This record gives sequence, structure tokens and C-alpha cells, in this order.
Amino acid sequence: MTLRQHPIGTQGLVAGVEGLGTFGMTAAYGTRDDAEAVATVHRALELGVTMFDTADMYGAGGAEELLGRALAERRDEAVIATKVGGVTLDQAGKIIGPANGHPDYLRAAVDRSLHRLGTDHIDLLYLHRVDPAVPVEESFGALGELVAEGKVRYLGISEAAPASIRTAHNTAPLSAVQTEYSLFTRDVEANGVLAGVHELGIGFVAYSPLGRGFLTGAVRDLADLPADDYRQTWPRLAGDNLDRNLHIVDRISDIAKRENLSPAQLALAWVLAQGVTAIPGTKRRGYLAENVGAAEIELSTVVRDELSEAAPVGAAVGARYTPVAMAAIEE
Repeated sequence: MTLRQHPIGTQGLVAGVEGLGTFGMTAAYGTRDDAEAVATVHRALELGVTMFDTADMYGAGGAEELLGRALAERRDEAVIATKVGGVTLDQAGKIIGPANGHPDYLRAAVDRSLHRLGTDHIDLLYLHRVDPAVPVEESFGALGELVAEGKVRYLGISEAAPASIRTAHNTAPLSAVQTEYSLFTRDVEANGVLAGVHELGIGFVAYSPLGRGFLTGAVRDLADLPADDYRQTWPRLAGDNLDRNLHIVDRISDIAKRENLSPAQLALAWVLAQGVTAIPGTKRRGYLAENVGAAEIELSTVVRDELSEAAPVGAAVGARYTPVAMAAIEE
């Protein structure tokens, strides 16, 4: 199996149509297993996955360190994408403040990420969240300088509104915009983000393309999740929201069964059919081949229409994040 590669944006970045998200490897989804996580990265490379997505705040820097170890002998096979500025971190990786887009902070954060990753350059660097206290052009002025210095190859922005995306792109050309996107979360189709990146020639990278695992059908009750899984506080699983959202999952599962696909493959194939890059996250090798196989699936127009009807824009009940986290997202 060879995963199809494609350009992401128009600045020269090329990677597989699917990447691997590392958020759950050191935090958020229960007990970590570093040996299995490293083996998962290696197996992903064997399957043709080239983009590995992380962030300085994942596991207090632990995800970057783990990825650096996993890729130490195979750095030239990988496109490393990381994110800074989503929160303010101290030297130890502890969160001490909100989003931080100050140029001096971003430069220092990138140097710390380079150290944790054990590399001399970051292939794709995102501003993780827009800092409302700092003009976007100031943040990207500094990030553009890091490109000129060779510490960063390509730039991106995450969870930004169309106006901020355009301003950032005009300051230092963007290769990618990363935002949550799945059959469960289709906001970018309605708020102008997806149309805007297409107009500007910027690639779109969809995180949580499986709806934080919900679209796989594996989560039907909070008891299905470890006690320390961050989805325990996810508004879409709270109270009556869970049962109402399971109706969406069940409709998708019915279509998947008819098409002889797993719900995960069907959901991923739908995202990829939108012409974007998807970065499903997993910390176990068992799910990799299934996820990568979705890239070979061509959905008929009839099936795509059925899925859009089963999970239209705005169908999911509940917010994407807790109120505090939602406050950091531009809408």
C-alpha cells in the first residue's frame, strides 16, 4: 500500500493525503504507551504516511519529544508539522497563560520545539491560535523571519477566521490552514474558511476527521472512555447530547455497512473527497492500515450526498470544546 502524495498549498509543500496526529500519544486519551506510540510512527512511515502533526503544548512538550525520538533515524522521510502560540508555556512546558502571538515568545517557542524534536528545521509550523492581543501581521512577521533563517520551511495557521487567514497570508505566505473538519463538524463550509483557502491557494488540513473517534461507533457511553480521557468533558457527549448525536453515528454506520466499509473508513473517505489533507490521530498500530486504506476509496456521488444528508452542516448537538477552549477559537 502506497499512500498518495499531493501538494499542500502552492508554496512547494508536498505530503501524503493522510498524516498522523500525535495529540493522543502523550495526553488526552488515557494511559500513554511510548513504545507502542513509537512503533505506530514507524508503521505509519511504512504505509506511506509522511506528515506527522504535533504541538508544543501536547503533553507538556512530551509529544514533540516522543516524535523526535521516533524519527531520529528517519528524519528525511518525514514532514514534521508542529504548532506554537496556542497557549503560553514556561521552560518546563507548563501552561502559564493563554494564546501568545508575541514575536519574541514565538521565536523562543520555536527554538524549544526544535530542541525537543531533535531537528534543525520544522517543515510546517502553525500559529496554533490567534492571540487577540497581538495583530496577526506581527506574529507572522516573526514567523516569516524564521522561514528566512531556515528554522522553518512552510507556515500555517490553526482555527483562524477568514480575515486572519488572509492577513497572515499577505504577511508571510501560508501553505496550510488547520481546523477541525469531519462529518460531525462542518463549520468551515459555512463560515468562509474552506472557500477562502481555496481562493488563496492555501492547503486545508483537517484535524479530528473521525470526530474525536465518535464517528467510528466505538463510543456509545461515557463509561466506554477512560476516566482521564478529555472527552469526558466534551459537550457533545454530555447529557442528552450524546443520544442525539448517536443518531448521526448510527446513520453513518448503516451506510458504511451497506458499502462494506468500516464507519471510520467511510468518514475518512468523505473528508478526503473534499480535496483536503486529513490527519487522523491514533496511538496504536492496529488502526493505521484501516485509516490509510480510506485514501483508496472513491465514494460515489450518491453516497456523498447520502452522507451530507445524514450529517448536514450544524447537525451535531453541543459545542466543539468546553467554553474556555472555545473562547480561544476565532469564529
